[in-house]
Amino acid sequence: MNRPGFTGESNTPKVSLMTKKKHTPAYPAELRERDVRLFRENRSEHTSDNAAYRAIAPKLGCSPDSLRVWCQQAERDAGERAGLTSAEKDRIKDLER
Repeated sequence: MNRPGFTGESNTPKVSLMTKKKHTPAYPAELRERDVRLFRENRSEHTSDNAAYRAIAPKLGCSPDSLRVWCQQAERDAGERAGLTSAEKDRIKDLER
């Protein structure tokens, strides 16, 4: 188009595919830890974990699935559930780089 001041390009910034940016979690670690603690404190008021996730998560401002994932990872980190701990996951990511 031949309009003055119009270049035909979008105003969105371009990001190089070659640059690696570290992923920033949508929720800070402190918030996730607080939400897991609040879930554990209020779990007994509900008939199941699923019911608790669905009731508690909206009050905390996250999705029930996010809260479930955080709680399960906290259990792994505490040795209460099988699977990789957060430290082990971080170590594997570093080794793969």
